[in-house]
Amino acid sequence: MNRVLVIGGTLFIGRALVRRLLDRGDDVTILHRSRRNPFRHETREIRCDRNDVRALSRVLRDGYDIVFDNVYDWGAGTTGKQVGRAAACVQSKTRYVFMSSCAAYGSGLERNEQSPLAGPDHPDAYCRNKADSERALFALQASGQVEATTLRPPFVYGPHNPFYREQFFWDRLIAGRPILVPGDGARLMHLVHVWDLADCAIRAADSTESPGRAYNVAHLEAVRQDDLILALASAAGIEADLRYVPREVIAHLGGGVFDPPYYFGQYFDLPAITLKIDRARRELGFEPRSLGAGLRGTWQWFQSANRQAETSQDFSLEDAVLKASG
Repeated sequence: MNRVLVIGGTLFIGRALVRRLLDRGDDVTILHRSRRNPFRHETREIRCDRNDVRALSRVLRDGYDIVFDNVYDWGAGTTGKQVGRAAACVQSKTRYVFMSSCAAYGSGLERNEQSPLAGPDHPDAYCRNKADSERALFALQASGQVEATTLRPPFVYGPHNPFYREQFFWDRLIAGRPILVPGDGARLMHLVHVWDLADCAIRAADSTESPGRAYNVAHLEAVRQDDLILALASAAGIEADLRYVPREVIAHLGGGVFDPPYYFGQYFDLPAITLKIDRARRELGFEPRSLGAGLRGTWQWFQSANRQAETSQDFSLEDAVLKASG
């Protein structure tokens, strides 16, 4: 049995990870600032802001075998300096598994783990902070202060997703709405199921090869945006009505990527970053499920959880875009 600290374990990636750790018999402590803990009778818990380095440092000195660092502060950002200062406080043999992102690359297709990371001057704070956090952790690894491993997933989907992504499309399919496809629908997207990501994180924590290594964790192949919509429709057993619209028209009428009104799910229409996952398959034995299987399972959860449509079901933007585009 391992003593495990999960920084962030109540929402999405951390929730899937905690469930698997408990199922295999680990002694799990969740560090979080949420009012709700779905595992309150099964885990220990510490309420703390992960960006409060002084408080987090005191927690990390408490002799854990494994630390999973999953949380990014979307409001204030979580910098490489904050991650590095906290990780420097763990005991030397503690395994520190950090949830980074493919955004650490900044951009590019078919990235492998040797591809350069975004620089400290990258204009996107999220890309910059994830890359800086990895550099800080691997510097600690090189100095012998911590056994660090980082994971670089692309878009994560699955049960309990807090972002309005899969549900965005299913809400429209259920309502019989046409779905906007930006551009020609050919922009690539790479995804990974949350359960596969959690399983790979545990594999990395258990591996003797993983310290000092980064791992891309994703489906075997990327998918076009229009093919993703068709896969979501297939999972739900509903025929999709796709309408291809120039991004310029959508932007002119106020369509949002990071803020409502969304036109293609929350944060989903971004420049493509795709990944090679050979290292994770070779060194960790990682084999992701298919996209179709992952979406079917997510749709089943969506139905069984009786998920309600977003409260603001305002299709006026989409109607305006459709009218403007003919």
